[in-house]
This record gives sequence, structure tokens and C-alpha cells, in this order.
Amino acid sequence: SENPVDDLWEAIFKTTRVDLEDPVKAWEEHIEKLSIKANWLNDLDLKTLKYKASNGTDLEIELPEGHIWTASSSVNSKGEEFVPNMPTEEVFTLPHKDGVNGIVYASKPLIYKGNLIDEFWLRFKDGAVVDFDAKVGKETLQSIFDKDERARKLGEVALVPYDSPISNSNILFYNTLFDENASCHLALGKAYPTTIKNGENMSDEELAAHGVNDSLAHEDFMVGTPDLDIIGIKKDGTEIQIFKNGNWA
Repeated sequence: SENPVDDLWEAIFKTTRVDLEDPVKAWEEHIEKLSIKANWLNDLDLKTLKYKASNGTDLEIELPEGHIWTASSSVNSKGEEFVPNMPTEEVFTLPHKDGVNGIVYASKPLIYKGNLIDEFWLRFKDGAVVDFDAKVGKETLQSIFDKDERARKLGEVALVPYDSPISNSNILFYNTLFDENASCHLALGKAYPTTIKNGENMSDEELAAHGVNDSLAHEDFMVGTPDLDIIGIKKDGTEIQIFKNGNWA
């Protein structure tokens, strides 16, 4: 293109719904849709998520007791609703810091401190990364794990349909806020205390006892694919299809 900066702005306006006739109404409807999904997941009160995709991903994630699925909007100290992240397509919660097992393959590159990490996989046992590889940026990936001993554990589980505006744009922004909203993703490192009941009032020790990870790191990486299936398992063993072929089931 002759005007790449203009193209970038156009892509930003599109992914943040600014280009629509009534962006505010579009955002209100979008927030409502995401909230419905979050409420559905909270009502299910799942114990485990199982991820499977043809790229080799085969991962089991235990969710802690009292986990909360959260959508796009937040409420400030004055009780006013706002959207802290634009764009946002995710519904997210936290995993149990010791309850992640299996292997997951990244589906998009990750930029960390200006360095590219690409074509990488992570193997988890009892919550922690025990093996990994990357075709590009393996040392950079290692540097994330070296931040502290808990950077090898997960702090976030986020569900994003493959059929979403950023994904459909086929643009790789090389910016995590944009790219994470094109794809289901996980985050290494710190969990948000707001994603567990009463988490904001718990001490560090109480949070840890509830399975909440704490770390200096919080690095999102993308795992969504067009054929990703996610099964939710309830406490009584009932299985519910959460994602089918990359989208909400």
C-alpha cells in the first residue's frame, strides 16, 4: 500500500468498531453478548477444560474453586461501567496454578520486549512448563521463564472465537492486545485476583492456597486454531462442548 499508516488506522477503526454507523450501540451490544457467555460459563461452574487441536495441542486445565469468568467491561470505584481494553473479544478466567497438564502449541507469534518468538510449544506438568521449544526466539522464551519461579505457570485462560473481527482481518499486528483478541489465548505468570471470588480481599498466602498464581510476568500467547475443540467438565463428570472448530459451540 502507498499509505501503510492510513491502512493501519483503518484496521484499528474496524477492529474497535469505530467504523460502524453507531459505534456506541455496537459496543453495548458486543458487551452484552460477551457478558451472556461469561454468565453461562459461571453458571456451569466447570472443574476442568480440555483443549484439542490438529496442530498437536492436547491440554487439560483445572479451574480453581470460586473462579469467575469475566467479560469486556469493568466497573470503577464510582460504580461506572467502562471498557479498559479496546479491542476486546475475550471471556477469561484463571486456571489453578498447579492443575495444568499436557502440551499446547502456539498458533501465532509472540512479541516480547521487541523480540519475536514463533512456532513454539510448551509442555506442562502439575501446572508448570517442564519442556518447551521454539523455532524462533527460544532464548527469549527462556527469559520469560527466568523472571521468577512462577513465570512457568499459567495465570489466565481466555476464550475468543476464531470467527471474530481481528481474526477475520487476517492481519498480524505484532501487538499482543490486538493479536490476543484474534484467538483463544493463555497467559504465563500472574493471575488477576478479580477472577476468583473475594480475590481482591485475600492475602498473597490465601490467594496461593486457592490456586492463584503470582508472578512478575504476565505474557499472553495465542493458541486458537480453526479446529480447536474445548470440552468443559463439571464436578460430577458431565462434559459440555464449549468450543467446536474454533468457535463457541
